[in-house]
Amino acid sequence: MSVSLAVTHLVPLAKELDKNKVTPGVLGFIVFAVMALAVWGLMKSMNKHMGKVDFQEAPEGDSDASGKARSGATGAPKAQQG
Repeated sequence: MSVSLAVTHLVPLAKELDKNKVTPGVLGFIVFAVMALAVWGLMKSMNKHMGKVDFQEAPEGDSDASGKARSGATGAPKAQQG
């Protein structure tokens, strides 16, 4: 019985609501603005990181030299001389 009572109180409120005037409001704007700022920040960060990438490929004949250089770079750290 309480459900039907609640529905009878909500029906007049639903009739007053104009479906053509429903807007997202301030909360919708805030959420959209935060998402826009997040995307802008991510794009700025991505551009910074992509600027650091070197897109030059090594020539095919130098694969042995680059392999030797990589193996030395991945080995144990060298002791500092001082």
